[in-house]
Amino acid sequence: MSMQEIKAFVHRNRIADVVGALSSAGFKRLSIIDVQGLLRALDSKEQQYSVEIGQKVVTEVKLEVVCENESRTTEAISLIREHATTGQPEAGWIYVSEIRSSIEI
Repeated sequence: MSMQEIKAFVHRNRIADVVGALSSAGFKRLSIIDVQGLLRALDSKEQQYSVEIGQKVVTEVKLEVVCENESRTTEAISLIREHATTGQPEAGWIYVSEIRSSIEI
């Protein structure tokens, strides 16, 4: 079985819709992590200055989704793209990686 992991970086105000769509479609292996990133801010209230990196950052969300096969990966990407849009040309990024092994705990 060829499992894949999707990592998507989206604006915080879009994550509820993205997770809702993925959950409704039966995706269960989801992780949501708050991160600081360099996405283009939707407005000035979304930005803050990071002393650690010396730049303005936004709190964005890193979503991780594990998919059982390529068709589920394609479906998840489609749902993320549809529900993470902000009206800006660049609203985030999606990365896909192969999972070499999976071990149940």
